[in-house]
Amino acid sequence: MKMSEIKEMTSEALELKIKELQDENFKLKIQAKTGQLENPSRINAIRKDIARIKTEQNAKLANNK
Repeated sequence: MKMSEIKEMTSEALELKIKELQDENFKLKIQAKTGQLENPSRINAIRKDIARIKTEQNAKLANNK
C-alpha cells in the first residue's frame, strides 16, 4: 500500500484497514508457525503498512489540534 493511497483515506477507513491488516498478520503468523506459509515476506509488508497507516493517523491528529 502506497502512502498516497493512505493519505486519501478517511480516519474511519484507516481504522478499518488497520483491523484488517492486523487480522491478516495474525493468520500469517499462525501459518508460519505451522509451516504452511507460502510467502514469508508478506508479514513484513503488512507490518510496514500498519506503521504507515498509524503514521498518517498521527499526522492527521496533529493537524487537527
